Amino acid sequence: MTRFSALASDSSDDEELPYASQDAQKRANRLPTQSMDMVQDSPLSGSDEDEDIEVDEDEAEEEEESDDTSDMDEDDLVVSELEKTRNHALVEDSDGEIQYEHSRSQSDSPSSSDSETEVAPRRAAIVGPWVGRGRMDAQKMHVMQTSLFRMPEEAAALQAMNQPLRPRFKLSPTVSRKHSRDSVGDGRFDSRERVSFAHDIDHPVYRPSRKYARVEISASAVAGNEGALVDAGLALGRSFRVGWGSKGTLIHLGQLCGPSSQIQTSANSSIVTKTTVPFFSGPREDISNRLSLLLQYHLSKTSIVKDEDGVPFADPSPELCFSSFSSLYPQTDHSYEASLFRLGHALFDSVDLHMGQEATIDARNRVSSIRRKAALSAWLGDAVTSSVDADLKKQSSADPAGLIFTLLSGYQIEKACDTAMDCGFVKLATLISQASGDFEFREDVREQLQLWREQRIDVHVGENVRKIYSTLAGSLDVLEGSKASSIERCSDVDPLEGLDWKRTFGMYLWYAEPMDASIAQVYESYHRASRECPSRVAPPRPHYLESVPSLKLPFNMPSPLPSDALFSLIRLHAEPSCSLSQAFSPLSFTPSPGDYSFPWHLYVILSRCMRVRDFSDRGNSGNRGETLDDGPSGGHEGHSPSADLLASSYAQQLEQLGMLQEAIFVLLHIEGSAGREKAIRDLLHRSADTLDEWMCSGILGSLKIPLAWVNDAKAIYAIQQGNVFDAYQLYMAAGLYQSAHDLAVVELAPEAVIRQDFELLASLLERMTGQSIDGWHLKGKAYMDYAHAMTRLPELYASLSDATVPDAAEEQEFESLTRSIPRLIGILPDVLCSQSDPRHKVALAEMISGLTAVLDQVKPLALAQSQIRLTGVDEATKLRHIQTTVLERFMRSIQAS
Repeated sequence: MTRFSALASDSSDDEELPYASQDAQKRANRLPTQSMDMVQDSPLSGSDEDEDIEVDEDEAEEEEESDDTSDMDEDDLVVSELEKTRNHALVEDSDGEIQYEHSRSQSDSPSSSDSETEVAPRRAAIVGPWVGRGRMDAQKMHVMQTSLFRMPEEAAALQAMNQPLRPRFKLSPTVSRKHSRDSVGDGRFDSRERVSFAHDIDHPVYRPSRKYARVEISASAVAGNEGALVDAGLALGRSFRVGWGSKGTLIHLGQLCGPSSQIQTSANSSIVTKTTVPFFSGPREDISNRLSLLLQYHLSKTSIVKDEDGVPFADPSPELCFSSFSSLYPQTDHSYEASLFRLGHALFDSVDLHMGQEATIDARNRVSSIRRKAALSAWLGDAVTSSVDADLKKQSSADPAGLIFTLLSGYQIEKACDTAMDCGFVKLATLISQASGDFEFREDVREQLQLWREQRIDVHVGENVRKIYSTLAGSLDVLEGSKASSIERCSDVDPLEGLDWKRTFGMYLWYAEPMDASIAQVYESYHRASRECPSRVAPPRPHYLESVPSLKLPFNMPSPLPSDALFSLIRLHAEPSCSLSQAFSPLSFTPSPGDYSFPWHLYVILSRCMRVRDFSDRGNSGNRGETLDDGPSGGHEGHSPSADLLASSYAQQLEQLGMLQEAIFVLLHIEGSAGREKAIRDLLHRSADTLDEWMCSGILGSLKIPLAWVNDAKAIYAIQQGNVFDAYQLYMAAGLYQSAHDLAVVELAPEAVIRQDFELLASLLERMTGQSIDGWHLKGKAYMDYAHAMTRLPELYASLSDATVPDAAEEQEFESLTRSIPRLIGILPDVLCSQSDPRHKVALAEMISGLTAVLDQVKPLALAQSQIRLTGVDEATKLRHIQTTVLERFMRSIQAS
């Protein structure tokens, strides 16, 4: 933008100056005060050179909007835009005449006349009236105008020059500000702007998005649909929405269905249905017996102690290991549970190495690895015996090679040799006796297979024989046959075809990997093959899907399928970094996704007793690694929410089976004191109807649950049944004086007042004297003071009236009681303040009436002098009190006269 300066010689007529001054004064009056101040601060003279000023686009737009308040016409702005590119400096041409620079350039340029002709009409229309009256040159008038007043563009440039330039940090375009009002100019400070170079840019504060927002009823979808019976939760409130209860109870409307299910019943119904979702799969009696066996043995090896907060806590003994649980099952028991504990014994229990103290660490680790692999091999051979026998029964004796291979798949080497000898395969029996041999033996068998394929002899060898040779060679890949014409063409053979995952894993353990390979190497080989070729290498599917592939399950199975629990134990041993959260899924053990029984038992053994594996979310408050190696001594390191959730889930299953004591025992393993106490007390409250004498003896004796917790649950149940006095006695027996006090002053004391049984009223509350009870002086002590005043004050009055010489102690007690009764009457409305219970209203009137009558009898003017208003009493009591007071004053006035 060009800045202009006016010289004294710019005007040739002195008489035109008044008109210019008048015009300038009119324009100055129309400008805002702020603009005039800026004009006064700006220089009126300057150089002719151009000054380039960079202005932020946003600030320039704001300044242009603020300058729109001036009264300049639109045509004035057009003229200024046309004129601002001209140079109005006065120069001397070659003829010695003084003229403007732009006039000189126009005369030299032939095209300037055309442009001047186009602009002249508009300029004449703007300044025409002034030129007509004062005969002022329009060009000179513009020079004077630009010298005295700023143009809008110039004002924006001046303001931009006065403002300090600073970098502006803006939010990324991907960041959206939901409630931002920067576009309307609310002046909100950008948290990402740098205040100065001495301050760093603050990171944006994390504001979580609100998923729900409160809306007005007029804008809500509920408006006008409050009576829609299709959605009873909308029409009738939260009590009609789907909700879970204890013991797997599900309360819902209509019929449970999936998103794509076809329902038979109408949705226009408000029938509430109670459904119990089973947490177990199988007969309840069998499940109860199985879990009772495990939990009883667990309890025998667990000590119940109190933690630092005084809450009972279950501390399992280090003797609780896999071998101790596996001893519960006889050797003839081949159930899945027994197999699970036996595998844990082979993988995790301590191994007696029979080595001296001088043995090195490497030697010990080497021998331990060999011993564990041998134990795993023995367990696996026993685990696959049933499937091997089933396959032997299906096969015909006409194919001895098939029988031999089936025996080899179960690592029954001795039986396979005997079968080969009986069938006349002496040389084959010799090779089988060397199964799992060294590398030289395996290489020789592999060369034999290669020779058969090259010479096309394999077409004359049976498939089962080729499987046997491939197994002995340690090659579990697909054995390719010779490729020749149709007559001598041999088909490929897969040694793993038809084998379940346990026998497939055994093939890698016994034949594919070297004898000195660790369990981790065998696991990695099998796991990699099952992932790469799941159609050929059997994955570790859960046992209930292998036994009955077409089993109709009550729940939908996730994808991918969870691994079998036996394989998860092998994974835990092979991968030290694997946590229990990754290995233990309920569907790995049973078809029920809510069955956490065996995951909990295995967690207690591996984490609480042996300290070899744990959940990944356990907080690390110490050196966990040292504790894992040193043994189970010491307390817990950190807290694991997953462990507490696992215990709560298992306890809920036991509660559904009616096993209350077992459920409480499981909850005693919750690590947090507050959560443990709340979970147990909530369970007692839900099961209060089953707390008979036998049940309470087990809970209080074996589990060492405090009597206060049991009586609290029984008292709440008694209140629900309407047995308030029984609940009061339970609270008092448990030492819960606060609960007993609250129950007595609300329920029992008003009835005793109505009956005027002052002895019962005193006996209800006198045992609480001296206990720390909130509200005792306002509630409980008020009842006791009432009972004491109603019984003691008449006795003192009679004694003092009959005595010739009054007893000083009795007189002092009498005065104290008479002074305390007005204060007691004043606080009684706050004690019996329930407006919904009519007993409180009746008891309040009875207490105030009785105290008023007693006080009027022994000291009539005491209540009137205290200025206590009688509230909540009948009119007869008020009238009797007025009569007594008036009579006493009258008698005193007569005596005084």
